Amino acid sequence: MATGVEELVDMLFAMIDEAKSVPLSSEKCIIERDKALDLLDDIKAQFPVELGEAKKLISARADYIASAKREAELIRKQAEEKARQLLAEDEILSQAKQKSNEMVKVAEERSRALRRAANEYCEDTLKRTEEAVGEALDELKRSRARFRAAISGTQQPQSGGQTGRVYDAEAEENG
Repeated sequence: MATGVEELVDMLFAMIDEAKSVPLSSEKCIIERDKALDLLDDIKAQFPVELGEAKKLISARADYIASAKREAELIRKQAEEKARQLLAEDEILSQAKQKSNEMVKVAEERSRALRRAANEYCEDTLKRTEEAVGEALDELKRSRARFRAAISGTQQPQSGGQTGRVYDAEAEENG
């Protein structure tokens, strides 16, 4: 005996297809009523089993689709979060680059200003040093001239028979 509904339907179809036609009618045929009813009873008996399996498959399919949709939604949300993080990191990186560029610019400006100030200070210090050295040189020249003047008036013989010039500090202070 057939076990599947499809097989039973095929058997019923074959029975009707092979049935003898009623005389003077091509649309009507004669089939064995009991055999046809037995096949229909078998089909009816098989429907709940196969419908139950089909319902289980449809339910399992629906569960699988729902699970796949949940997983897809989770993946989408994770991808959106990752994209937000990347955008945030990109924004932070951009801000950091901008801040570092500003800091470098400020540091370069301060460096130029400090260099200018240091150069001006050095120039001023060298100028004052040059003036002080010039004044000291002039004072040295004046002192030397006074020294020459002071010794040209007083020459005393030194031991060994040489004549030398001697500086008289008291004479310069008084005179």
